[in-house]
Amino acid sequence: MQSRARAAGHSIHPVLIVYPLGLLTTAVVFDILGLITDRPGFAVAAAYTMAAGLIGGVVAGVFGLVDWLSVPKGTRARRVGALHGLTNVVMLMLFTVSWFVRNGHDNWEPGWLAVVLGLVGVLLSGIAGWLGGELVERLAIGVHEGAHPNAPSSLSGWPASPPSDRARG
Repeated sequence: MQSRARAAGHSIHPVLIVYPLGLLTTAVVFDILGLITDRPGFAVAAAYTMAAGLIGGVVAGVFGLVDWLSVPKGTRARRVGALHGLTNVVMLMLFTVSWFVRNGHDNWEPGWLAVVLGLVGVLLSGIAGWLGGELVERLAIGVHEGAHPNAPSSLSGWPASPPSDRARG
């Protein structure tokens, strides 16, 4: 089942998710480095990195929602997609709270609560990623119909179906 939100022949959601995941995980790494080294620059970097990750997460989520709305109701894919989305929403909420907890402190110092919220958020992002993989690899959501190892480029304008199928159609 192909994605509803596409650009240049590919689903937009999986292209976008790498940015918030990388930014939010990096923010947690900066937090830990800041706590270990007691250097305030890490806390400031974590706060700005986290803010960018949250914005990216919302944008990626919008495209994920567009795709989820096209999944047939009553299917396992719809249920897994709902759980995937809910897990991501909770993860983004944890990072949002983590950001606000540090907001009033000098140099954006996170404190342990903010760091723990971020660590739980990273754990949830791994679970959400596995659920997203289940949607694509097991339930064929976002996969071109007729996809195969020798399919032409998405930019070619040809369908993914094998050449023998195109000749018949």
